[in-house]
Amino acid sequence: MNDDRCCSSSGGALLAFLAGGLVGAGLALLYAPVSGREARERIGGLAGDLRKKSEEWTGEVKQKVEGFIDEERSVIKAAYDAGREAMAREKARFENPKPE
Repeated sequence: MNDDRCCSSSGGALLAFLAGGLVGAGLALLYAPVSGREARERIGGLAGDLRKKSEEWTGEVKQKVEGFIDEERSVIKAAYDAGREAMAREKARFENPKPE
């Protein structure tokens, strides 16, 4: 059995891709022929950009999840209500059988 739970979904693959890109960008900045101060400023700017993008991404994901939950809640409620109605009909049918 193949055990690929880490990156089995497209979200996991995207996250792994972004993490690899960030590590690569960080290493490129560290090995670039610039002064230490300039390298730290670049890394700080990169971290700030990453923070902004992650906040935007988490906001979008949160909205999608909330929408999905609302949709599923309405489906489950409709199924529950239909089940209660069916149970009430069957209960009434057995409590008041038709005379033959």
